[in-house]
Amino acid sequence: MPQFLDTTAPDFETAFVALLNAKREDSPDVDATVTEIITDVRNRGDAAVLELTRKFDRLTLTPDRMAFSADEIAQSVARVSSQDRAALELAAERIRAYHSPQLPPDNQWTDADGATLGWRWSPVSAAGLYVPGGLASYPSSVLMNAIPAKVAGVERLVVTVPTPDGQVNPLVLLAAQISGVDEIYRIGGAQAIAALAYGTQTIAPVDKITGPGNAFVAAAKRRVFGKVGIDMIAGPSEILVIADADNDPDWIALDLLSQAEHDASAQSLLITDDAAFGRAVADAVETRLQTLERAAIAGASWRDYGAVITVRDLDEAADLSNRIAPEHLELCVADPAGLSQKTVHAGAIFLGQWTPEAIGDYVGGPNHVLPTARSARFSSGLSVMDFLKRTTLAQMTPQALRAIGPSAERLAHSESLQAHGLSVRARLDSLNRPQI
Repeated sequence: MPQFLDTTAPDFETAFVALLNAKREDSPDVDATVTEIITDVRNRGDAAVLELTRKFDRLTLTPDRMAFSADEIAQSVARVSSQDRAALELAAERIRAYHSPQLPPDNQWTDADGATLGWRWSPVSAAGLYVPGGLASYPSSVLMNAIPAKVAGVERLVVTVPTPDGQVNPLVLLAAQISGVDEIYRIGGAQAIAALAYGTQTIAPVDKITGPGNAFVAAAKRRVFGKVGIDMIAGPSEILVIADADNDPDWIALDLLSQAEHDASAQSLLITDDAAFGRAVADAVETRLQTLERAAIAGASWRDYGAVITVRDLDEAADLSNRIAPEHLELCVADPAGLSQKTVHAGAIFLGQWTPEAIGDYVGGPNHVLPTARSARFSSGLSVMDFLKRTTLAQMTPQALRAIGPSAERLAHSESLQAHGLSVRARLDSLNRPQI
C-alpha cells in the first residue's frame, strides 16, 4: 500500500518533505565506466563502437552495417499493421500541428538613437536522437523528439537505436521514417552518445543530442554537454492527480498506474479533498494490480513511492502541487481551468477527467518529453525551441555611435579594458575630424 498523508496531521510537513526528498533515481556509480567509453570512442572511433556493441548488445557489425539501409527499413516497416501505421500517422500529424506554431519570428527595429537592433532564429545543423532499443522501445518517443527538430528546420537528424541480439522494433523504424529522420544507426549506450558528440569514421558528429536512456546514457549526456547541447537529464516518470470525489475511482487508479508501470522507481501521487475517495482509489489500484501485465513493476512503484494526500481544499492542493512540481499533472476537478491558473510548476497539465495523461503520451499533440524530479520549477518540456538558437543583430550609424559611444568608452575604462575603449574612441575621433 502507498503512504496516506493528511495535511491536518501534526507530522504532515515532516512526512511530506520526506516524500519530496525520496531518492528514486537509480544512480549507480557509472561515471568512471562512461568516461572510459567516451575516451575510447574518441580515440578509436568505429572500432570502439563496434567492439562495445558486440560486448553489450551481443551484435557483430561492420562499419558498413552500422546504419540501417533503405532496403532494411522498407522490409521492416512492411511488417507493421495498417492499424498501427494509421495510429502513428495520426500521432505524427497532431504532434506536428501542435509544434509548428512554436516557430518564433525574427525581429528588427531602429531605436531613437538610430541604431538598428534585432535578432534572428536559426536551427542547429544536425541533431541526434537516442532511442532505447529492443522490442520494448518506444516509437512515440521517436515522434516526440524528431518532429520538433524537423519543424525547427534541422537539416540532418540522426537516430541511434540499439538492437540487442539483432532485435528491431519495426514501429521505431516507421516512426523515424514518418518523422523525416535522415540516418538510423543500430548502436546504443554511452558509445552511441560519444559517437554522436565526437563523430567516428562512419558517423558525423551532431550539434545537439536528445532522447531518453539508462544510467549510462544519462551519464554520457552529462559528460558530453558543452561539446554538444542536450535536452535534459530525465529521471523516473511521475504523475500527480488532483481529484475531487466526483470521479470514478477506477479511472483515477488507472491514471496512477499508467505511470507506475513504466518503472519501479516511478512515482504516482493522488491529492484529494475527500479522504474516503482517496481510500477508494487506493482499493481500485490494488484490484487493477491483480490483472495488470506489468503488475510487478507497477506494484513496486505504488508500494515504495506512491502516496494519497488528503487536503482541506483545492487551494491547498495547488500549493502542494507547486512544491512537488510534477512531470505530469492531472486536474480531475469541477473547474480544471481555474485550478490550472494556480498550479504554476508542472511539466504538462491535463485538464478534466476526460483527459488522461496517456493521451499526452501518444496523440494529444504537446510533447511528452518533460522535466522530472521537480525540475519543472525551472525548465520546460521539449519543443521546437530546443532545436533553435537566437543570434542578436546590431548596426550602428555614425550618429548612433556618436550618441552612445562615449558611454561604452567610459565603461571600458572603468573595467581597465583599454583596447575596448580605444576601438570606440578611434571611430569617434574620426567623426570629430574636420571634413576637407
